Amino acid sequence: MTHSIRPATPADIPAIHRLIVELAIYEKEPDAVKATHADLKRALFGERPVAECVLAELHGEPVGLALFFTNFSTWIGKPGLYLEDLFVMPSARGAGLGKALLVHLAQLCVARGYGRFEWSVLDWNEPAIGFYKALGARPMDEWTVMRVDGEALKALAAG
Repeated sequence: MTHSIRPATPADIPAIHRLIVELAIYEKEPDAVKATHADLKRALFGERPVAECVLAELHGEPVGLALFFTNFSTWIGKPGLYLEDLFVMPSARGAGLGKALLVHLAQLCVARGYGRFEWSVLDWNEPAIGFYKALGARPMDEWTVMRVDGEALKALAAG
């Protein structure tokens, strides 16, 4: 199958949004996506982009994405790449696109001199966990993700 990985452009915003919605459905959170096309355009292509996106195409059609941003490790003194979303449409799975997206991001890390490449995966997603482990990823079991959002974020900000 003919596939490619390429940086997203502003014209890809509808495809990016569609793939994010499909990911939310896969993760059993069909109503969780609040991001609009305008939000994505501002975040990815605005005056101060805060994230990047690459698309996986199969026969010229976007069927997968990797959306990521830079973080920083004070311990190693280098930036890292944090993968926020990785998704390939079920109809396109088995064509090597998931691995191709991860390889592409690993290559970006090496080329940019980043010290690490990280992401989170849902505990119940055993197929993904197995896939990631087969590529050399290791779980960071001793860490717990913490989050403050919504009203709790506003309350914290208010002091």
